[in-house]
Amino acid sequence: MTEVQEYKSRLNDRASKKFETFSYLPPMDENDIRKQISYMVEKGWNPAVEHVEPARASCDYWYMWKLPLFGEKNVDKIMEALNDCKSAHPSDHVRIVGYDNGRQTRGQAMVVFRGD
Repeated sequence: MTEVQEYKSRLNDRASKKFETFSYLPPMDENDIRKQISYMVEKGWNPAVEHVEPARASCDYWYMWKLPLFGEKNVDKIMEALNDCKSAHPSDHVRIVGYDNGRQTRGQAMVVFRGD
């Protein structure tokens, strides 16, 4: 049996903190992020951009950046919203969430930019 790996995530080490499933994978570049957003759009999920101060990142409530992008299918516009949020809040964590209307839940969520 393979040994289970411990992820050395500690509260006092912000760089080690994990958020959602994607944070356990190697860092994604812009192309990888685009692929994930494309998947979200193909599923028909409504994208929304959220942000929060790193000190509050483990809280359930993150601030919504404007309104969700209901029905948006243009990946460039979704990427633009992510970048606009990052520019307006450069020290915050920024994530994208895909809301599944059919199941009334989040279909996908991932932190795209980590703040200071």
